[in-house]
Amino acid sequence: MYTPAHFEVRDRDEIAAFMRRYNFAAIVMTLDGEITATHVPLVVRENAAELSLIGHFAKANPCSAVLENCEVLVIFTGPHDYVSPSLYDSKLSVPTWNYTAVHAYGTAGVIEAEPALMMLVEASEPAYREQWDALPVSFREKMIAGVTAFEIRVKKLEGKYKLSQNRPPADRARVAQAFEGSELGEFMKRVT
Repeated sequence: MYTPAHFEVRDRDEIAAFMRRYNFAAIVMTLDGEITATHVPLVVRENAAELSLIGHFAKANPCSAVLENCEVLVIFTGPHDYVSPSLYDSKLSVPTWNYTAVHAYGTAGVIEAEPALMMLVEASEPAYREQWDALPVSFREKMIAGVTAFEIRVKKLEGKYKLSQNRPPADRARVAQAFEGSELGEFMKRVT
């Protein structure tokens, strides 16, 4: 991802928190010589030495068959919006887009489905676990058999918050004011 230094986010904790908050991501990979993407919710798991992403594809998804040792790019996107040049002092300005994004590069591997699904339940709706446990075993087994769970071991992270940091202070203040009260505005407060 093209990331000028003033937009770069390097703090791993910040990046991991971003991925947890905006966990519906696009997994980009090569399938039969062509680039393809699948959009899925992911669980971020980390320890001091490693960060990994847990998720699943439907078994019917052809990507399921090539997951083992597959190199992938995972794209997480957060708040974003159009920025009007009318917010700038100089009329010699053009429109732009402020946005937040993280790219995670890694290698996927197939893992046991039920624990992966329960991690997603825990991250998304912990109270559902009781209902899941009460479902008939045959139904649960059928649902589990219909997915391929995976873990992506992250090798490289890139974080980018393009939030008008390259503009003069007065311009940044007006852009921040325009987005006050929004998620994008909250990000702008943190970086300016």
